[in-house]
Amino acid sequence: MTHVPLLGKLETVPVTEVWSHEAYVFTPWLLENADRLGDALGMDLELTVNEHPIGDFYLDLLGHDISTGETVIVENQLQKTDHSHLGQLLTYAAGVDEVSNIVWVAPEFRQEHRAALDWLNTHTQEGTRFFGVQISAVRIGDSAPAPLFTVVSQPNDWAKSKKTAAQSQQQSPGVKGVLYQQFWQELLDRLKAEKLNWSKGKAPTTSHFDMPGGGQGLIWGVSFAKDSRLRSELYFDNASAQQNQAMFARLLDVREQFEAEYGGQLHFDPLEGKKACRIEDQTGPAAVDQRESWPAYLDWMVETQTRLRRAFACVGGISYVVGG
Repeated sequence: MTHVPLLGKLETVPVTEVWSHEAYVFTPWLLENADRLGDALGMDLELTVNEHPIGDFYLDLLGHDISTGETVIVENQLQKTDHSHLGQLLTYAAGVDEVSNIVWVAPEFRQEHRAALDWLNTHTQEGTRFFGVQISAVRIGDSAPAPLFTVVSQPNDWAKSKKTAAQSQQQSPGVKGVLYQQFWQELLDRLKAEKLNWSKGKAPTTSHFDMPGGGQGLIWGVSFAKDSRLRSELYFDNASAQQNQAMFARLLDVREQFEAEYGGQLHFDPLEGKKACRIEDQTGPAAVDQRESWPAYLDWMVETQTRLRRAFACVGGISYVVGG
C-alpha cells in the first residue's frame, strides 16, 4: 500500500506582525540578512550601510554586488507602495555615485508603480537597473515565520546582463583575463558539485574571486596574488575603517584558538595605511597559465576556505567580531 504523506499548510503572516517597525526593525533585519534578498535578485549582495545621508534625506540601505562590484541601493517599506517612496527612490539614485542597481522592497506594489519601474528600465541608460521586490512572510503550522521575496519588476535583459556582468570591466579581457574566467568557472563548477553554497556570482576576468561573508563588510576571497602565490582569505571591507580594525582586533585576540581550529599558521595583515584588513593563508608559486596545476590550485582553495570558515565559526563568527 502506497504511503500518503501528511503535509502542512502554508499560511501567510502579516508583515507587520513579523517586522513591527520599518526603520527600527525591518531595515536592520535586511542589513543583517542581505543574502535573503540577494537570492531573489540573483546577486552576491552585501549591504554595509544603513541610513546613508543624501542631502537632507537618508537612504535606507547601501551596498554592492560582490561578484561584479556594482553599487546597490535599497529603499524599503512595510506598506503598499506610494508616490513618496518612489520619489525618494529616484532622489537616492541620483545622489549615489555610480549606482547600478536600485531596489524597492515593499509588501504590495501598486500597478502604476510597477509600470513606473518598467518604464525606468526601458528609458534609463544601460547599466542602470530598477527592481521591485515584494516581501511577504509565511509559515507552516506553528513554525517560525519565514521571509519570502518575489521579484515583480526587473530589467528585461537581467538574466543576460548577469551572464555578461563579469566581463563588463573589459570588453576584451585578453589572454590572461580569459584564463582567469575559465579558472574561476571551474571553481564555481566545483562548488556546485560539492554543494558548497558559497557564491551565486559569475566567473570574473580578474585575478581574484570574492564571495559573501555574511554582512558587516566581511568578504571571503581566493586569488592569484601579485607575488605569484595563491591566497585564501577573510577580508574586512566595511565602509568604516574603524569597524574593520575593531573586528580584526577581536580575531587577533583569539588568534591561538583561531589557528588551532584552522590547523595551521595564518597571516594577520592589518594592511597599514589602508581602510581594509585581512587574515590569509598563502601557497605557491602559482600562475594561472599553468593549466596542468589547476586541479591542485582548486583543491587548495576549497580546502583552505573550508578550514577558514570552520575556524571563524568556531570562535564565534560574525556575532563575535561585531561584539555581540
